[in-house]
Amino acid sequence: MGVRLALEEDGFIVCAEEDTCPGAVAAALRDPPDVCLLDVDMPSGGIEAAAAICSQLTETQVVMLSAAENDDDLFAALEVGASGYLLKEMNPARLGRALQGVLRGEAALPRALTARLIEEFRARAREPSLVRRSEKDLTSREWDVLDCLRDGLSTRRIAKQLFISETTVRRHVGSILRKLHVSSREEAVQVAARRSRNLNGE
Repeated sequence: MGVRLALEEDGFIVCAEEDTCPGAVAAALRDPPDVCLLDVDMPSGGIEAAAAICSQLTETQVVMLSAAENDDDLFAALEVGASGYLLKEMNPARLGRALQGVLRGEAALPRALTARLIEEFRARAREPSLVRRSEKDLTSREWDVLDCLRDGLSTRRIAKQLFISETTVRRHVGSILRKLHVSSREEAVQVAARRSRNLNGE
């Protein structure tokens, strides 16, 4: 209610409110909004909702709202097409201005997360093999997960080793399978092994 009031005071017309991923996607498709504000932690997954909306409504801008800074959620949101990632602790009076900026083509990111994004970009640039050249390339975090799969780790053990949630692990695995055009974790490991041998000239 507080978010809705803050947006309406800034002149936004709230066309729908939903509390689940399927509901949000259905509402967006039914009446495409200019901007869609999604809670990262909504039931069934805010990132999943963002991916579905961004892929089907190219004119709709998507911004994530999170209770805490989370690098994995930030990068996952940007990778599926979100134009921003804001924290719930922000001053409600600034929310409308942030979304208006998104509609003008700006990105909506807190300063701390902008610095983290720059740090990640620099880290990838220092490791040429991990620099993303196309949407089919794996991110550095996806390589981390794939390395764990090579070691035969389960979803739970990967989550503990990388200090991320099991849901995030599954999301990364799904992205890996999609990018490598395979249907199982075992196939992903085999493809990665073949690519590694090719890079090493074996």
